[in-house]
Amino acid sequence: MPMPTTRRTKEQRRAFMDKRRFLQAAGGAALAGAAAGSARALAAVYPDKPVKFIIPFAPGGPSDIQGRMLADKLAQRLGQPFVADNRAGANGNIGMQAVAAAPPDGYTIVIASVGTWAVNPSIYKNPPFDITRDIAPVALLTASPAVLVVHPSLPVKSVDDLIALARARPGQLNFGSSGAGSIGHISGEMFCQMTGVKMVHVPYKSAAPANTDLIGGQIQVLFNTSISVVPFIKSGQMRALAVTSKHRIRALPELPTLDEAGVKGFENVSWSGIGTTGGTPREIVATLNRQLNQIIRLPDVQERYRNEGADITLGGTPGEFAAYLKSEIAKFALVVKSANIQAA
Repeated sequence: MPMPTTRRTKEQRRAFMDKRRFLQAAGGAALAGAAAGSARALAAVYPDKPVKFIIPFAPGGPSDIQGRMLADKLAQRLGQPFVADNRAGANGNIGMQAVAAAPPDGYTIVIASVGTWAVNPSIYKNPPFDITRDIAPVALLTASPAVLVVHPSLPVKSVDDLIALARARPGQLNFGSSGAGSIGHISGEMFCQMTGVKMVHVPYKSAAPANTDLIGGQIQVLFNTSISVVPFIKSGQMRALAVTSKHRIRALPELPTLDEAGVKGFENVSWSGIGTTGGTPREIVATLNRQLNQIIRLPDVQERYRNEGADITLGGTPGEFAAYLKSEIAKFALVVKSANIQAA
């Protein structure tokens, strides 16, 4: 008789364990379902209070102008204030850190540029946040290429001419930009690396003094945004050779891209995008993404972008933005390492 009693005990224990595993799985599924339902419920009423819109630069600049325009449009469409909050410093890192530290609920968003989002991870060592983990991409907005211009006295009429001259005079030509790590700086370093020439970088604090020194002959070569150089190109004070984007631009349709001019595969544009705190429910990210995709295609917004030099309207899904961001971070990491670019 003892053997049957032992067998029944083992069977009972096995049944008990099976039941516990079932209940644990059911409980986990219930919790997951509850979390998904909670996220959907949050998205259904989002936003039901003001949203903080962080602009990681000082008032008056391109990011500030674009950010405040988008904040107004989002407020009109979603029925809650989107409050602009300038958090300048460390090329945008101060503002990005504030977003990274915020609750992951979509009530803190940020407008960030290529430098802040894709270049900073390579030039700033040990930042207090992880850009790919703590900031969630929401939507790409626009892109603006740089224009490669030279002083009219320089004996070059094409990109090939510039390459030949730079090879004949290694280290004797200076190229300017609007600052260390800017699109102009990165474009110049990429140009040197991809063509094998040596030019000396001269950083300025903004586009205006760089333009002034090129016109005055203090520097010979400049990579600067189209909106800042087109008037000087048209007046003959600068000679344009190429643009840094994959496609030609509306302001200078006759000007080839660097890829067309023989520097195959060259592409570098200054883009902007919207992000929020990592871990924000996908439904809320999707709501913001949908609204932003519609806003950037409004006729009045398109006109504003054209006037401010943004030649390409992007948009797309959060996933597409995340993939693009990953490729941009990798691209700039190689350039920064090769050129030993450091934060100013």
